Amino acid sequence: MPISKGEKIFNIINSIFLTAVALFCLAPMIYMLAVSLSDNAQVVAGNVTFWPKKFTTATYEYLLSYKAFWKSMGISITRTALSLVLTLCLTVLSAYPLSKSPGKFYGRSIFAWYFFIPMLINGGLIPTYMIISRLGLIGSLWALILPSAVTVFYVMLLLNFFRGLPEELEEAALLDGAGQWTILVRIFLPLATPALATIAVYCSLAQWNEWFNGIIYMKTPSQYPLMSYLQATVLNVDMESLSAEEQMKMASIGTDTYQAAQLFIAALPMLCIYPFMQKYFTKGLVMGSVKG
Repeated sequence: MPISKGEKIFNIINSIFLTAVALFCLAPMIYMLAVSLSDNAQVVAGNVTFWPKKFTTATYEYLLSYKAFWKSMGISITRTALSLVLTLCLTVLSAYPLSKSPGKFYGRSIFAWYFFIPMLINGGLIPTYMIISRLGLIGSLWALILPSAVTVFYVMLLLNFFRGLPEELEEAALLDGAGQWTILVRIFLPLATPALATIAVYCSLAQWNEWFNGIIYMKTPSQYPLMSYLQATVLNVDMESLSAEEQMKMASIGTDTYQAAQLFIAALPMLCIYPFMQKYFTKGLVMGSVKG
């Protein structure tokens, strides 16, 4: 159908507006990149905006040799990957039976309330810490993964997606002799790719950006995931913990450029992953919220 003049004007204005919003969201990242690639004197003088002044890669050269930063990044990558696999598995195993009608899954209402009540009532920080401590998980990577392994919001999202699938698919599979495991793995999961991608994005972002648990559950800074490490180092660069050579290097590159480089690299992995997941993310978020 031909597009009317009003629709063309709307599309142009909408495109300009969304482009402006996107640039506004990218502005902090562009600024951090410009600061990290600028000379320290120019940064201190306030001459850097969105383009590097006296371009230099000294900050990144120093950061490449700083083992503590990369170790914490490795911990965050491991944490995010393990949490993603565990969360997806447990979410699927929880959402699939809960998506059935009470006639097909006896006691469904009891389990549904069991999942729903923790969304309203939380045990709190101290009881959670006591449980983690008594389980012997303090200082372990599992202390950062297990407490959030089953998130009720993810279960509800996937549950609603499963409910939106035609019941005839399951009935036809049952007539062909398929069991529930076969139906789940070979029919429901392939169709639920958008919802699973949505959960994967949420879970990855949550685990990557979370910093508080790393500080309270880890014994030493060497066990911190990346965001906990940045929270401890970006806010307060401990010059006394550095060697004489490192102190001289830090003085030459400057703390502002060093912090900007760390923050930019820390945000880069999620920025690279999200565009590839956006198509599934948007579709899954909409379809998973249609039915209640």
